[in-house]
Amino acid sequence: MAFTDSVDSIFSTASNWIMTNLGWFYILGVTTFLLFLVGIAFTHYGRVRLGGDDERPEHSTLAWFSMLFAAGIGSILMFWGVAEPISHFANPPRQDVEPQSVQAAEEAMGFALYHFGLHTWAIFALPGLGFGYFIYKRHLPPRVSSIFAPLLGGRIYGPIGKTIDVVAILGTVFGVATSVGLGTLQINAGLAQLFDIQESGFTQIALIAIVTVMAGISVALGLDKGIKRLSNLNIGMAVMLLVFVLVTGPSLFLLKGMIESAGIYAEALPRLAFWNDTFADSGWQNTWTVFYWAWTITWSPFVGIFIARISRGRTVREFVGGVLGLPVLFSVVWFSIFGMGSFHIELEGNGGLVERVVDNGDIPGALFEFLGNFPLTGLVSGIAIILVVIFFVTSVDSTAMVLDMMATGHEEKAPIHQRLFWAVLMGLVAATMLVATGKDGLDALQQVITVVGLPFFVMGFVMMYSLVRGIREDLGERPEPVTRQWPEVRSAEDLEAAEELPAPEVVVQTRAIPDESGDDGTDAEDAGMEKVYADEPEALGARGRGGARSADMA
Repeated sequence: MAFTDSVDSIFSTASNWIMTNLGWFYILGVTTFLLFLVGIAFTHYGRVRLGGDDERPEHSTLAWFSMLFAAGIGSILMFWGVAEPISHFANPPRQDVEPQSVQAAEEAMGFALYHFGLHTWAIFALPGLGFGYFIYKRHLPPRVSSIFAPLLGGRIYGPIGKTIDVVAILGTVFGVATSVGLGTLQINAGLAQLFDIQESGFTQIALIAIVTVMAGISVALGLDKGIKRLSNLNIGMAVMLLVFVLVTGPSLFLLKGMIESAGIYAEALPRLAFWNDTFADSGWQNTWTVFYWAWTITWSPFVGIFIARISRGRTVREFVGGVLGLPVLFSVVWFSIFGMGSFHIELEGNGGLVERVVDNGDIPGALFEFLGNFPLTGLVSGIAIILVVIFFVTSVDSTAMVLDMMATGHEEKAPIHQRLFWAVLMGLVAATMLVATGKDGLDALQQVITVVGLPFFVMGFVMMYSLVRGIREDLGERPEPVTRQWPEVRSAEDLEAAEELPAPEVVVQTRAIPDESGDDGTDAEDAGMEKVYADEPEALGARGRGGARSADMA
């Protein structure tokens, strides 16, 4: 607040250096995260549950998806759903097609989906998977440091672990507060267009206060009564807005565009996943893709722990498939409808989006300019404002719940005033920055969290190693495959006789798991050993190092 210009200058220099010299590292890193997640889901590790071997998911798939989306990038889609496609449409990222052409529209759609598709959710899913495993399988504290237990051991409870957790908490508070500030600007822009309410500090403080109060009520009610219900309401309203645009807009164009957008994304993804703007070196990628990745990383501890919390009981394969599949599918549909709708307005309609969003730089007002081309503009824009507010409420209340878990180190229901503290704190930070420094303060804070995001990004590589090591240690060795032994076959009769031979019954010997009293419950003759048969796959679950080994064949 006191040295906004100095902070902006110093951290802008550091941020620019990171994005210029380490941009390739971010591009390669996020793609590596994505490949790692898909790979681990298809290995035998994919059957491991995030929790006890007998646990099952606490929430239905629909409720799970609603909370995933609301806490992840729901508010960001509202902010960028129109603004990003139209920005790339006016200024093609690769500068290889004519601006505002059909080719520019295709390229814009490919980049928008790249930014908000699989790669963004991979940034959230990786720490989420790590948290889910170490918190619910190993019963470690719900803190970022717990992921590093295989490397640090008991030091996660010492200065090193606490330093990691403090940085994570601060990064989360300021990262989410910045997003609340930007969201407030969008809500204010909508109110200014609808009701001619002046865009001022007073209005913005009032809006932040409303969001904070609603978030406080939600977090006080808890996960099931507060956050879950708001998330379900949120996703329902978002779908209604989506359907409204589809039905009242150029429906056939949008339906065809939705299918085509999926193809554009599938075609562009392999190239964009490794594209580094090497030849043109225009700097575009640094200000868009690399900035997105660096900023999203600062959200990842909060979103990761929240995703882990609502995913307890699911297998690694279910987790990866759900977190990378469901929200990405919705994002593709969302950007297809709003992006293609924006292109249609510019190419076939009255235009105006490029002028307001790109020429005038009014990104917060993009959605409301877009809705001005549809029937019932006032009513629908009002609903959109409510939707943006609720999206930010769900972001703040879920963040407050996670911050409280990280600070206390346990999930037990904390005193209400303690959970409210975090919601109020984020509101105060956002309000203070807007009033004291205006948008310049938010810009400076974005530079700060971009720099802070670098160590979190490096942690991602450590998380991958730590997760694999932890699962391998707990799961034990895989039993060697046992097959039917065929005799020598010299005739059709021999072949038929051999085919009638039964497959072997596999017997696996494992170390017995003693109960708390130290009595392993076995006879003296079989002390320390138990038999597990091939038709009992669940019994071959996490056994600990040196566990399941093949023994003999029937």
